[in-house]
Amino acid sequence: MKKVCLVLGILGLLLTSMPAFAVNTTQPLTVNLAISARAKLTLGVNAINFPDADPDTSPSVSATENPVSVTAKVRTGASSTATLTHLASGDLTSGGNTIAISNVTWTVTGSGFVPGTMNRTTAQAAGNWTGSGSYSGTFSFSIVNNWSYATGNYTASTTYTLTAP
Repeated sequence: MKKVCLVLGILGLLLTSMPAFAVNTTQPLTVNLAISARAKLTLGVNAINFPDADPDTSPSVSATENPVSVTAKVRTGASSTATLTHLASGDLTSGGNTIAISNVTWTVTGSGFVPGTMNRTTAQAAGNWTGSGSYSGTFSFSIVNNWSYATGNYTASTTYTLTAP
């Protein structure tokens, strides 16, 4: 019995000391991802309204919706500049009466947003940022209040454009 144990022990040592022959294979995997420029603009409201007020006591009237939240989300190159612009399609009109759209201005909060004056011929800067990101702030609109305005319900269409090159 001792011989059998000795033989089995020696055989066990031989088997455990023998190198294991493993087979390995590798296969490369390439991971691709295409990222395109994107821009998404969100305004807290789609219309602003100015209440009637006495020009002597309120030479400037604020929009009732102030402050209007704005979020500009852009995906662009690390050194590319995303821009937000504003352009009015025309002056404020009521029938045959007009009020120059340049009487409407905005102030801002938030990094990269720019205060400005509405214009019907040239797009006005309203924000700019370098690189990708999500940028939030507010616009607060006001209009010059003047005794010379004819009575009426005035309206104008305007457009904000966010561009990510």
